[in-house]
This record gives sequence, structure tokens and C-alpha cells, in this order.
Amino acid sequence: MALIRKRRLTEQQQRRIQKQHQTRQEEPDTSNDLEGLVVQHYGRQLEVQALSAPEKHPTKPEVAAGEPEPFWKPIEIGSVWRCHTRTNLEALVTGDRVKWQADPNTGLGIITAIHPRQSLLTRPDRYHKVKPVAANVSLIVIVFASFPEVAPSLIDRYIVACADADIPALLVLNKADLLQENDPILDLVNEYQTLGYEVMQTQSDGDLTELAKRLAGETVAFVGQSGVGKSSLINAMVPDAAQKTNVISENSALGQHTTTSTRLIAFGEGAALIDSPGIREFGLWHLDLDKVQHGFPEIENLLGHCQFRNCTHKHEKQCALRQAVESGEILQRRLDSYLRLIDEITEAQQKN
Repeated sequence: MALIRKRRLTEQQQRRIQKQHQTRQEEPDTSNDLEGLVVQHYGRQLEVQALSAPEKHPTKPEVAAGEPEPFWKPIEIGSVWRCHTRTNLEALVTGDRVKWQADPNTGLGIITAIHPRQSLLTRPDRYHKVKPVAANVSLIVIVFASFPEVAPSLIDRYIVACADADIPALLVLNKADLLQENDPILDLVNEYQTLGYEVMQTQSDGDLTELAKRLAGETVAFVGQSGVGKSSLINAMVPDAAQKTNVISENSALGQHTTTSTRLIAFGEGAALIDSPGIREFGLWHLDLDKVQHGFPEIENLLGHCQFRNCTHKHEKQCALRQAVESGEILQRRLDSYLRLIDEITEAQQKN
């Protein structure tokens, strides 16, 4: 009788079979998927708010007489669930719309898919990697105040980030009632208004009706230096938000970081507010030079009109930008901010 040899699999075939088996193990049944919104991020876990409910709700286990009541969390629209994510999903952030599944027996869920994003706000982290901050934002509110001392270059950085993400910006001067007459910050407000940026003023413990009207229907990300009152504004408009606030450090005159994770807060019908951790520096080294130009439209319009193609805009006599400063067409401060960013990005690219 002839012997039948057992076929040997190559290493490549073995890896393929193992991968297929692993994929089958990782792919859950998606027939019970629900719609959800990521409202807060906790490292590897996220909080997801249920935007839909199952057509057929799971049945709560029956308990025999005398036995303890088991844990059970009903799946209700608006309820918030701590969730893990599937291993093959990209990094999720606050504001992401997702598909997920709930387990009423544990009160936990798993995110199975992510919907396409309408926008994504990013920034570099301390390790020089691009970190997503919030998704599906329709408006970015840049909050600043006279104390802690305003940094116009930081506002310019936020504006560049808004332009890169193609998200409109609203500049809000907070604590306007604390300003002295002829405060230099009012000149800064006028400068941005002249450049075409939308600016509003709010007062300490003042009426925020106009600001609330402006934010209606928007998914808004609040950014700005620590201590300028981002969380206080949110608390005033949404009392149930209970965002932590803190006082200004007397030693450093800088705000104390109070928001530790980006959180989404429901605001009226179809609107949401996102409070991000305080940012004192907002690196943009990961952007292309063309993207930086979009954040300085008055400068972008003059680029290419200098006498020399490789003009540095720092000392050349026939520089269109320097001539525009002399004629008052653009601000020296804005040109300095633009050149500082260009140098920062060029230096970072050379190192990499």
C-alpha cells in the first residue's frame, strides 16, 4: 500500500493561515452595532455616548428568589459607556463618530468602526509626533485675556492650525471688564479684526448670551493659554459641565493646567463644546511651509513679488514684504511671527 505523505507548509503559508485565523478571532459580529460619539479619552479606553439604541434590547437576566441582583446597565440613548477599541482601528479622539457594541452585563463596550471625519485638529506632542486633539470640529474658539499676559505669537500659531485644519476661528477676549483704559490688548483686538478675523469680548461673570448664540449648532473646540478662562466660559454656558477651574499662579503669572483630557460636552440642540488641555506652546514644525502661509493671508498675497526668488524677507531692499511693512499694509509683528515659524519649521526639517 502506498504511503501518503503529509504536505509540508512553507513558513509564508503558515503565517498566512495564522493571520487569517487571528483576523476571524478579532472580527466581531457587526449586526448589533450602535451609533456613538466619543466624548472623552482615557489612554487606551474611551467614553462613548450612545446615539442610537438596539432594535431589540437584550433581556435582563432573571434572578431567583434570595439571590443577589446582578449588575445590569440598560442601553439607552444618551448613556455613556467606557469602551475599548478594536486593535486594527486608528487612534480615536474626542468628537469621533463611531460604531460600537455594548455589554449590559459589564457596563463596557467595544468600538468596531469609525465614521469618516469632517475635520481633525492636531498638534505635535513632546516627543515630536503629530497627535490628534479633536475630530469633527466646526469652529475653534481661541480664548485670550490680558492676564495671564497675552502672547500674540501663540494666537498666530492657533490661527495657522485652524487654517491647516480648514476650521473657522473665533477669537474671544475674555475678562474684558478687567482691562485698563487704553490697554494694549485692545490694539491687538483691532489688528485681528482689521485682518478679517471674527472677534468677540466677554466679561468676568458677565452675560454670555451673544457668545452662546454664536456657538449654537456648532461643535466647538476651546483653545488658549492656561488661565485665560476657557473652562470658566464653558461652566457659565453649561452649568452641568462641572469643568475644573483654577487661579493664576502668583509665582509664574501663568495659568495652572486644570483640564487633563479633552472632553466633549453637549450644548443645546446638536451642538457641543470641547475643552482641551491648556497649551502654552503650540508647535507647528510638522506643517509644510505652504500651510503656514495660509495662516497669514495678508503675507501670502505678497509672496512671489520680491525681487529675488530666494528672498529671506529679513534684509533685502527689494523685498515685497518689508516694503509692505513700511507702507503699513502688513504689521511688523505679523511678519516677525511668520518668519519665526518658517525658521522653526525649516530647522526641524533639516534635523530630520
